[in-house]
Amino acid sequence: MSTQTPETTRIHNIGYRNYDGARLGRAYARRSLYSQSLRGAYGLGRSAKSKVLPMILFGIMCLVAAIIVSVAIAVPNQTDLVLKYTRFAIVMQALIGLFLAAQAPQSVSRDLRFKSIPLYFSRPIERADYVLAKYAAMASALFVLTATPLLILYIGSLLAKFDFAHQTKGFAQGLVSVALFSLLFAGIGLVLAALTPRRGFGVAAVIATLTISYGAVSTLQGIAYGTDNVDAIQWLGLFSPITLIDGVQTAFLGASSAFPGGEQAAPGAAAGAVYLLVVLALIAGSYAVLMRRYRKVGL
Repeated sequence: MSTQTPETTRIHNIGYRNYDGARLGRAYARRSLYSQSLRGAYGLGRSAKSKVLPMILFGIMCLVAAIIVSVAIAVPNQTDLVLKYTRFAIVMQALIGLFLAAQAPQSVSRDLRFKSIPLYFSRPIERADYVLAKYAAMASALFVLTATPLLILYIGSLLAKFDFAHQTKGFAQGLVSVALFSLLFAGIGLVLAALTPRRGFGVAAVIATLTISYGAVSTLQGIAYGTDNVDAIQWLGLFSPITLIDGVQTAFLGASSAFPGGEQAAPGAAAGAVYLLVVLALIAGSYAVLMRRYRKVGL
């Protein structure tokens, strides 16, 4: 930098130097964004207030599992847990939905609101890296929330000396179920949250979508059962995320159906294949919508 005066010109060295350290590239940036987003979903590295809700919800999920285990150990002549591994997430869907509604907007809405997306893309990170990191982090956060109680149930069942092979099979089926659950719900939550930079609107959109879809489908299924139209029950289940997972795990993972009519209305192998295809299509579609969304906001 130069300073000119009538008498002379001086050049000042203000200390700028070229960076000569290691350049870690896109993979490191993607991993860092994933790690930061996953930690942020539980408030880690953020203010104490940000930790309250996710940690309370996580604690309640684990507490419920611990109570089930305690009952299994305390009650004599028990041979199995009172709640199957594949049923746990379905029963606790309200808490999981609340976690998703709170944390999906936190993951993406602030970047949209403060227009920091172009700053991410000015570094060695591309649109696909951002979307993949955010999606993987949200799915991982949901998997931790839903799989940890299953692990507590599994350990407790072994302590209660229930049949090892039966419990291991049920635990494995439960993990597959919550993995699909986490991928599906993460995609839906992030898509809804990414539609608006206002976090409050994102929270409301996620809660409304999950609640209204499940309530409407459950009501229509109840009406179909009451009018002896049992065949319609399984197809109505295609229109709600919760009932989609219920149908998949009933058809392929040995779960008991929560549909009205129970096993009579549960989807068989053919209908279960349709359920699975719809779940996979929604996961892929959510990723595609996010990619399209960030093509525009990343400019």
